[in-house]
Amino acid sequence: MWILGRAALLVSLVAASDLDYNELWEDFKNTFHKEYDVSLTANSTNEEQRRFEVFKENINFINEVNSKRLTYTLGINQFTDMTSKEFAHQYAGLKEPDNMWGDAPYLGRHVYSGKPLPASVDWTTQGAVTPVADQGKCGSCWTFSTTGALEGAWKIATGSLVPLSKQQFLDCDKDDNACNGGSLRRAYPFAQQNAICTEDSYEYKSGTTGQPGKCMASGCRVGLPLGDITGWKSVGNGKSTDEQMLMDAVAMNPVSTTIAFSEKIFKSYHSGVLTASSCDSPAFPSALNHAILVVGYGTEDNTKYWLIKNSFGSTWGEKGYMKLLRGVPNPGECGILSGPPLYPVVHKKSHPISFV
Repeated sequence: MWILGRAALLVSLVAASDLDYNELWEDFKNTFHKEYDVSLTANSTNEEQRRFEVFKENINFINEVNSKRLTYTLGINQFTDMTSKEFAHQYAGLKEPDNMWGDAPYLGRHVYSGKPLPASVDWTTQGAVTPVADQGKCGSCWTFSTTGALEGAWKIATGSLVPLSKQQFLDCDKDDNACNGGSLRRAYPFAQQNAICTEDSYEYKSGTTGQPGKCMASGCRVGLPLGDITGWKSVGNGKSTDEQMLMDAVAMNPVSTTIAFSEKIFKSYHSGVLTASSCDSPAFPSALNHAILVVGYGTEDNTKYWLIKNSFGSTWGEKGYMKLLRGVPNPGECGILSGPPLYPVVHKKSHPISFV
């Protein structure tokens, strides 16, 4: 029986010979509103035929992985008609500078005091995380990670959760490369030097166009005032970061960080705790290619995990979230400890609060 639905499509564990590709394909197109050019090309194929072949290959891979009964499952989602190369090109948008700290107002390293840590943390249940969104055709993961940490910090400092504009960073942060990739270590200085607009007054459009636009920040409504972000801290230095440091930081607030992901596994992630095969990527460990937001940690079926808010939309993973294996020494699973992780420091001028 096929478990098909808008939020999650999971391939059942059946023999490959029993897969009904045509039925799955029609359900996939209807669920995700897919339309293709059916005109013939020089090699007598059309776009829908080509995408159908890619779809079948992905279905076979999903079925093969799920048959191993690992700690995670794969499933059909909006990316199942994409090749792994296409997926990586569109969604891996991290380009960190050679200078480790750039020109940021760096406030030093987060130091773990050694105090007892909570067994689990989940900022999504504390009202400090905005809804999951989809970066779309733009390599803008760095803006989603940055604004997510800023939103969490502002909520914790002021009690108000304000969705912040990703588009402002793409259009106005000239030190980064917009949809061609950006850096957390350059995005935080931008937030410290500029008032940040609300999402509803400066909406995200590059997910559709794949391009930045003209900077329109002067006409927006301010969500995070200029001067209320005093800088940022790193969790370790990327070489000495350990799990306790990150757990301690995440227990205080959501934390931005970076990973290197395997295109095939990440593209089809559905549920459970991703393990080593999820970062079997040419980018790892030499290059980190995707920015994420750590919003908690916990344990599932005796497997420790980091709770990650991603920017692939709510039809990917566990309603847009994923669990990544915790308990792996530096650099951590998929390099999650090696970025290093970062978080902003808020000092609201009208009511000074510090949580560093």
